[in-house]
Amino acid sequence: MKNLTSIQSSTSKPAKLAALRQAFQTWSQEPDPLARLTKRLSTTLSLENQLEMIAEEISAIIPFDSMQYRHRIARREFVFSTGVGGPHRCEYRLSLEGSHYGLITFHRRQRFSDDELAGFEMMLSAVVCPLRNACQFIAIEQAALTDSLTGIGNKRALQEELTRASSLSDRLDASCSLILCDLDHFKRINDTHGHVVGDHILSKAAEKIERAIRNSDSVYRFGGEEFAVLLPHTDIQEAKTVAERIRVALESIRVDGGETPITVTGSCGIATHLTNEPTEQWLARADEALYQAKACGRNCSRIFASIP
Repeated sequence: MKNLTSIQSSTSKPAKLAALRQAFQTWSQEPDPLARLTKRLSTTLSLENQLEMIAEEISAIIPFDSMQYRHRIARREFVFSTGVGGPHRCEYRLSLEGSHYGLITFHRRQRFSDDELAGFEMMLSAVVCPLRNACQFIAIEQAALTDSLTGIGNKRALQEELTRASSLSDRLDASCSLILCDLDHFKRINDTHGHVVGDHILSKAAEKIERAIRNSDSVYRFGGEEFAVLLPHTDIQEAKTVAERIRVALESIRVDGGETPITVTGSCGIATHLTNEPTEQWLARADEALYQAKACGRNCSRIFASIP
């Protein structure tokens, strides 16, 4: 074990300690606008909370009618808006060390003065670093919930959304359906053409499924060649329509395999959430429906709407 040299004690420096106490009192009790803003931003990594603080602090100095912020973080669009805009606007691209951290826009019915525009720049220069940290925190969170190959949600993300969807379904008495989709004979593709081709087909399948579903739906890679699609406010018959659309979309996949293109099909199992049903039971029923689809010859959809 490496021995560390102990820190040598030294005599205190009363004058410097007194100056530190004075500085702390000034900082904590009567901060200037920039110190107050950065101090508030340091209390949270929530990007939404930070933007609310920024809007509040800036509006106390420079009146505006609305503020909008937009940034794409890890394949997702983040949008924040407060107030109602006017015809005059100023827009700032937030950058730090060569990286972009969003676009922020202020609107007002009256034109902004040169002094006000300079004020915006001074205030925003103090918030870029905290905003960068909040954006990076979101990216890290999303990476933990994202399948690295396909870019869609992973099994952990699905589990979280299933729990949330179950709770909403029970509370609002609203239908919510789940589709499990498995690529047929996928092991044969890997064995015949290799895993590089197999991975390409998985990525293509994720793209096809995303295009086949609605904006309100979400798709996840459940494991291996199996995908899950969560459909809020969707009953069993509507879910069957979506499943068939997914199945047809998967049939359209064509990958260069030499003389004959490589194709793939998918089987789908569908289950609608039952009142007070545990997520594990909901998943099990969808998985049973998927098993039925495979037992019936594959490349088809089957519904499992009740507990056996």
